[in-house]
Amino acid sequence: MRKNAQKMVMIALMAGILAILSPITLPLGPIPFTLGLLGVFFISAMQPPAAAMASIGVYILLGVIGLPVFSGFRGGPQVLAGPTGGYLLGYFLIALAISLATKYSRRIWVQILAGLAGLALCYGLGTVWFVLVSGTDFLSGLMLCVVPFIAPDVIKMAAALLLARLLARRLNRGRST
Repeated sequence: MRKNAQKMVMIALMAGILAILSPITLPLGPIPFTLGLLGVFFISAMQPPAAAMASIGVYILLGVIGLPVFSGFRGGPQVLAGPTGGYLLGYFLIALAISLATKYSRRIWVQILAGLAGLALCYGLGTVWFVLVSGTDFLSGLMLCVVPFIAPDVIKMAAALLLARLLARRLNRGRST
């Protein structure tokens, strides 16, 4: 019972981290630059797959019910149904890729490759969604919604994976003493 309570608290804590980071934005066009992916990458590296997916799910549910946890302090189902909804759903793909890699390998390059794969899947889902909702063509969607974000998102991924590694080492060291 105690272990289940600890898992639920960790899921809530990680969803809270994402809810704090995601609203912080720098508007650059139809898709804002946000710290949400930093949180997704961190959550994914810190939790096993089911817990990482649950944290993302709790975060999205909080936003859908109207709490202002999405980019630009927005909330409500219209955000999920809008042009950025596919990217939000793509968070699940990133979480699955990185958490599985972290579960089965301690090698950072494996986790980075998994993160890049998850990010590519998120970009793909998000761009298709954006194209369908906005009526733009796919190439324009990529140029608006992906290309400007590749370098910053890779930097966020590297920072989150390194932070998660450092924190996990500290937590594990604390348990052994």
